[in-house]
Amino acid sequence: QVQLVESGGGLVQPGGSLRLACAASGSRFYNMGWYRQAPGKQRELVASITTGGSTNYADSVKGRFLISRDIAKNTVFLRLDSLTFEDTAVYYCNKHPPLSYWGQGTQVTVSS
Repeated sequence: QVQLVESGGGLVQPGGSLRLACAASGSRFYNMGWYRQAPGKQRELVASITTGGSTNYADSVKGRFLISRDIAKNTVFLRLDSLTFEDTAVYYCNKHPPLSYWGQGTQVTVSS
């Protein structure tokens, strides 16, 4: 069973940055994604990365977020720059497409 542990969230002002990390056992073998769920909204995919390193982004974060991975450490990262209020959400990592279960996520709150 893949274990998913997200970290790195926090409270940040608009325009600020964060770097999220996801320790995902065995993730080196899988395409991985970062997802987010804002209050009252459905969970959405924001970025994905293949085992070969190809990346894809939701239009809403393109040019502001950067997904990367450390294959040797089974870790996936998400760099968030130029954050806006609309980026406030709980962020999760998972396989892409996702498993039926999720980790606890990490809260990102953008507030002035």
